[in-house]
Amino acid sequence: MGLFSFTQEIAMDLGTANTIIISNGKIVVDEPSIVALERRSDKVIAVGEKARQMHGKTHEDIRTIRPLRDGVIADFTAAEQMIRGLIKMIGNKNRLFSPSLRIVVCIPSGSTEVERRAIRDSAEHAGGRDVYLIYEPMAAALGIGLDVELPEGNMIVDIGGGTTEIAVISLGGIVSNKSIKIAGDDLTEDIQEYMGRQHNIKVGERTAEMIKIAVGSALTELPENEIPEDFIVHGPNRMTSLPMDIPISYQEIAHCLDKSISKMDSAILSALEQTPPELYADIVKNGIYLTGGGALLRGLSKRFSDKIGIPFHVAEDPLHAVAKGTGIALKNIEKFNFLMRQ
Repeated sequence: MGLFSFTQEIAMDLGTANTIIISNGKIVVDEPSIVALERRSDKVIAVGEKARQMHGKTHEDIRTIRPLRDGVIADFTAAEQMIRGLIKMIGNKNRLFSPSLRIVVCIPSGSTEVERRAIRDSAEHAGGRDVYLIYEPMAAALGIGLDVELPEGNMIVDIGGGTTEIAVISLGGIVSNKSIKIAGDDLTEDIQEYMGRQHNIKVGERTAEMIKIAVGSALTELPENEIPEDFIVHGPNRMTSLPMDIPISYQEIAHCLDKSISKMDSAILSALEQTPPELYADIVKNGIYLTGGGALLRGLSKRFSDKIGIPFHVAEDPLHAVAKGTGIALKNIEKFNFLMRQ
């Protein structure tokens, strides 16, 4: 990009948990979707990782906000400030003036007109001149290298922080889709609730997230080589407030997540029910692709495969599949015009 380039193109995966920005085909920002504001003036104190470190540790003059809930904007002003702050991180140091932005943002396939409008407005207020929207499952399909324009059915299950998106894609469009609000955040909440109920120990959102990453599992029986070590949780006893240390095994967490994962099972089955038979045959042949951070949960693909009887493939880099696909769509805006909603 030269000194006088007038348009900067960025692709944004605006997620409930993380926001990823791609510019020139490279991931330039990968930060938690969280912003810290001064309570009185709403001035931005920190964005992304810095704000995440403050989350749950602030005093009364600072508040940390996760502007997105269930994949859609819950706090408009905070979302706009967060997007602006993240775009600033890209750095336009060698420019004489700030360029106009062309932004492609991905959105949940189940989002309403109002929710889409909110995302577009936020991106425009943060400096986007041309804003395009793309549905997350479509972006995920592009990101894992599927040819979405073929007359062939592919099913994508994208488990993010706020929503699980299930979609069947053929001929460059979404044939059937289901978007459920059970995803990574709900699994984290399940763990918080379970720790309180079962062990009488209070854990915050960040600790629950750490437990999920360290010993999270969808199966109570994992293969020898995949078994994680027990995770030691430190926290206050809910009754006495005295410190406690409790070792947690993956089997316990598998039991505690079972209910939410069963809801994902049913949603996938119900999306398959709505799929035309010709495309259903393609899906059985090609398998189902798992993307999003939730795809990293131990044993999840095996559990789905056993339950549904169709092989599940975890994408190579599931966390970044949607962002990469959004980047591909941005590069070929003319070609993929049918995906975009200006």
